[in-house]
Amino acid sequence: MNKARILWIDDEVEFLEPHILFLKEKGYQVETATNADDALDLLRQKPFDLVLLDEMMPGKDGLSTLSEIKDLNAALPVIMITKNEEETLMEEAIGAHIDDYLTKPVNPSQILIAAKKLLESRDISQKKLTRDYTQELNRLAVQLMNPLDAEDWVEIYLKLTQWDIDLDTVADRDLRQVLADQRRECNVEFGKFVEKHYRDWVNSQPEERPTLSVDIIRKYVYPELEKNRKVAFFIIDCLRLDQWLALEKYFYQYFHIKKEYYFSILPTATPFSRNAIFSGLYPSEIERRYPELWAQGEDDDFSRNRYENRLLSDCLRLLGMRMKTDPKYAKILNVEDARNLEKNLHSYLDAPLFSVVVNFVDILAHSRSDLPILKEIAPDEASYRSLTRSWFEHSAVYSIFQKLAELGVTIILTSDHGSIRCLRGAKVFGDRETSTNLRYKYGRNLKVDPKQAVIVRNPLEYRLPRRTFNINYIIAKEDYYFVYPTNYHKYLAQYRDSLQHGGISLEEMILPVVRLEPK
Repeated sequence: MNKARILWIDDEVEFLEPHILFLKEKGYQVETATNADDALDLLRQKPFDLVLLDEMMPGKDGLSTLSEIKDLNAALPVIMITKNEEETLMEEAIGAHIDDYLTKPVNPSQILIAAKKLLESRDISQKKLTRDYTQELNRLAVQLMNPLDAEDWVEIYLKLTQWDIDLDTVADRDLRQVLADQRRECNVEFGKFVEKHYRDWVNSQPEERPTLSVDIIRKYVYPELEKNRKVAFFIIDCLRLDQWLALEKYFYQYFHIKKEYYFSILPTATPFSRNAIFSGLYPSEIERRYPELWAQGEDDDFSRNRYENRLLSDCLRLLGMRMKTDPKYAKILNVEDARNLEKNLHSYLDAPLFSVVVNFVDILAHSRSDLPILKEIAPDEASYRSLTRSWFEHSAVYSIFQKLAELGVTIILTSDHGSIRCLRGAKVFGDRETSTNLRYKYGRNLKVDPKQAVIVRNPLEYRLPRRTFNINYIIAKEDYYFVYPTNYHKYLAQYRDSLQHGGISLEEMILPVVRLEPK
């Protein structure tokens, strides 16, 4: 089978016959030209997949020919072959967008490897990925049949996430669908695992359970302050593990990175999970200590997350930390907020600790649900990661991290919860006083299929606010979202394929905690 068409341009092409025969034996079609003009004529007449270009030829030299080749077809890969080892020539070739560079004498294997790298690397990577993934898939299927603990689930989610990211470079929809099916199967088992163990977790001592939201300040922030380090604590609202892995490369130049993982409390929604992080308390404890936080109102950033800096100060005092200056706090809701923080960064560093909440990713998730254009731009997880990466690369938030690295500030970065693409509706019954969230609800006498949600009849068992008597919670599993029977099909269609949070899934619950130490 012919793999690709190669044009080899060299004024001494007769000496290359062994190389050409070797390439042909490997399935390539090879044509030759002894000068630039003949080569350019061939390129105008026929399609080629790769050009091998001698740097020193009579008439037009290699660099001049390269420029004209790129004018004809900027995407056509070119390998320059030369006797000249001068660094200036290499720099000129790179500046002219050469794709690879070989120094004579070259042997047939060198040419073959260079050609494969440019022409077949994606296909070779895809075959290897498919083979490796098939083997791992079989191992995972066996693993799911055995009892699993929290660490096992972190390991499984890391594998699924890394495979998902690896597939970003492979145009194989079938393989991606297989991975999506496997992820759904894992979320079914993970939902059962959480339903079985969560009540024990929240009613156990920290050393007897996995790390939860309530442990973040005590376990990661407090020890840094005890060492008299200046610390910045960042929460990027709604940042999933896969999105962090997509951003991680931007930090390599500036920081030494140490990653660990924790489980968000339930519901995996900002008023519960983020308040739990800042306070070190479960929602039922927050209700008891700070009843004004759970006054009647919507669960949003402007009602139940207005007290984060106060909660953090109280948490540190309960841990025994005495600071001369109270922690500073900033919330980034838009571009202007980020630029103001960047501009006034030094004033925030007067205190030993300052915390920053970045809301962009959460806003992006909600906007994708409301704006059809964003759903077109980010139709799946891969494009959603890409959109997050594009925002971060060009944002003032990235500049803030760079400046903190220059100033030697240790950073603890995490997320309060993730999000999941909701693809299946779960019919729910409740009265008019029931909360409006799509992945969790609280109200009186809520009813839903227990296969699709965890039903919390006694909130205190889950360390959730009681609010009033006769309140119960329902928390969606897997990728379900709640829809009322009234206008069921309308709202089923409206919210299908939206990014939501509040429920029980790997994507929402297992989150990174990252320590960034400036280099």
